[in-house]
Order: sequence, then C-alpha cells, then structure tokens
Amino acid sequence: MAKIAVLGYGTVGSGVVEVLSDNAESIAKKAGETIEVKSVLDIRDFPGDPIQEKIVHDIDLIVNDDEIDVVVEVMGGVEPAFTFVKKALEAGKSVCTSNKALVAAHGAELLALAKEKNLNFMFEASVGGGIPIIRPLNGSLTADEVTKITGIMNGTTNYILTKMSREGSSYEEVLKEAQELGYAERNPEADVEGYDACRKIAILTSIAYGKTVNFEEITTEGITKISNEDFMYADKLGCVVKLLATSYEKDGKVYAITSPFMINSTHPLYNVNGVLNGIHLNGNMVGDVMFFGAGAGKLPTASAVVGDVVDCVKHKGKNVIMLWSAEKLELASTDEEVRSFFVRVKGNSEDLSEVKKAFGEVKTVTVDELEGEFGFITDKMTEKSFNEATSKINMISRLRIDDTELQ
Repeated sequence: MAKIAVLGYGTVGSGVVEVLSDNAESIAKKAGETIEVKSVLDIRDFPGDPIQEKIVHDIDLIVNDDEIDVVVEVMGGVEPAFTFVKKALEAGKSVCTSNKALVAAHGAELLALAKEKNLNFMFEASVGGGIPIIRPLNGSLTADEVTKITGIMNGTTNYILTKMSREGSSYEEVLKEAQELGYAERNPEADVEGYDACRKIAILTSIAYGKTVNFEEITTEGITKISNEDFMYADKLGCVVKLLATSYEKDGKVYAITSPFMINSTHPLYNVNGVLNGIHLNGNMVGDVMFFGAGAGKLPTASAVVGDVVDCVKHKGKNVIMLWSAEKLELASTDEEVRSFFVRVKGNSEDLSEVKKAFGEVKTVTVDELEGEFGFITDKMTEKSFNEATSKINMISRLRIDDTELQ
C-alpha cells in the first residue's frame, strides 16, 4: 500500500481525495497497489467531514512520516508551497502539484532536487487542468522538435470572450456573471490580465526547449480593453477574439506572447468556447496535434493530479527524466515578431490617405452600426514597424491576428 499526504483541502485537494476514493479499485490496478490518503494539511478543521481524522496543522508531521511516499501540493501560491515542497523532496518524498505559480517560479530547481534524490516532481495539472499536455510533451512527442505551441489556457477569459461574442454583452456584465457562477475570482486580475495564461506558456516553453523561461519577461496583455465593437468587426470578418498564449521558434530564436488575438474559422482553436481550454502544438515530424478539454475545475484537475500520483507510485525509487534546466532561455524581442494586425481608426473608410501613408495598401472593413470609424487589416509586418506606423493615424484600438503559421 502506498500512502500519500495532501497539502491543502480546498477545491482541488478535496477533489483529489474524492477521486482516490471513488476510483480506488481501478487506480490500484493501474498503480500496482492501493493508494491511501494518510494525512491532509490545512490551517482549518472540518468538523463533520470524515477527512477531519486525517487533518494535521504542522507540515513536519508529514515531512517526518516515513510511511508517506508521495506528497500532493494543491495549496496554490508560491509560499509557503515552495518551502513545503522542498522539505518533502529533501525528506525523500515525491511531489505532485497543480500549482502553476510554483512551477513557473521554481520548476527547474525542484526538478533538479527530485532528480538528485531519485524522486519525482510532477505537475501535469498545472497547465491544462484535466487536459494531458505535460506528459505528452515530455514523453510521446520527444522524437519531435517543437516549432510552435498556441493555447487557450484560461477558462475564465474564454468564458467572458465567448459570451461577449455570442450575446453582445459588455465585458463588465459578463465578468460579474462569471464571478456569480464561480468561474471568476472576486479579484480576477490574474485571469483577465493574462498572468495565469502567461505562467502556463512559460512552463510549456521551458519543457519544449529545455531551459527556463522567466514568465515575467513574456509580453502579456489581458482582455480588459476588448470591446463589443471589436466583436462586431470580428463577426463581419468571420473571426472570433481569443486570449492566446503562444510560443514558437524561428531562425534559432524563441518568441513568446500572451495576448488577445483575432482568429478565423480555419484556426484549430476557433471552436474552443466557454470555460473549455485547447492547446495546439506543432512538431517538425508529427505536424499538428490538438489537446482539448476541461482546463480547470475540481474533478478534472484532481484527475490529472492523481494521474501523477499513480506515476510516482509506479516509479518509486526511479526518477522520470524531464529536460528542463535552470539555464535561462533568452526570449527574442516581441518587436521582431511578424504578423498582421486588425486596426480600428476614426474617420471615413473612403478617405484612406493617412492609413495608406502609414501602412500602404490595406483591407478595409466597416460595420453599419458604427459611425465615424472603420477597420482595416494590415499586411504582415514587425511589431516595431506597426507601432511606429500607428503614431501616424487616429487609432482607436488594435488586435493581433494569429493564423497558426510561422511568420
């Protein structure tokens, strides 16, 4: 019998306990032995809940318990999670986590410590929730060189943008509804400003290229400035607006960005709607691969965590190699990236003199309900050239365009 401890009895922590209980028989067959939760760390007590008899308030009771083989960290945040996870690894226990903030900040260090101790540090649930992506990237696709990763990696923002697109509701209205439904936090900043998705693409890029990506260096824009007018133009063009987190390699340089993009119906992520997530990956041998499903939620996330627990039990005493070193991966400047842009400007679409001076020939688009403005799509150009050109026109807003191809 393998015994584990769970750090944090919140949404995901209680889900882990539930998955292990409800699917105990099939999990035991896959792990080769039964898996039992011995201890659960939380600052709270849970009177009336059967878990109460396993609740502890001191991490050292878990760290010093020789019966515990695997520690599950689902507390969230960087501290005290990092300190607790490091203690567990140093004490000879493998660790599984869903904590993207922890993995983005300390992934390479914790992987190195696990390897040194002949243990495992696993974090499948930290990026795609219930969607398997870490294991395929580290195992199934190791014969490939990854050329591009693009994902809708945040269910909150995808829900908001989907509702705005389909119903014409304002950002503020849909955000309030998302909070009432539990899809958005009371303080939604990490989601709506793109920070959550940014951390996830940093993790995937670090694994894909084997070096550490500092998420703070990734150009990141959120969805707070997306308007109903943007969706009116998108609809006219047969497009939708999605918050994409993407990275790719071109000419020996790696680029990464998290931003709202306009995409058309040929894009593999076009139909990823609501709270669902999707991740599109291109390898130089396998070509295009798509991962789709529940990117968050109690049981989908817990399912991915328990999958890691089973892997740790099966590989007890053996480190599963993951090539992610502490060496820093220097990202190329966003200014060098080449793409097309959709731009809204004040004025009349019949008078394109200023636009043509700045951008040359463009494809214009008008929306009957919107007076005193029009939109246009640029040819492919660098971000730097685009930013310089916009100083010469009366721009209202702009959206990047992603066509999935390397520019």
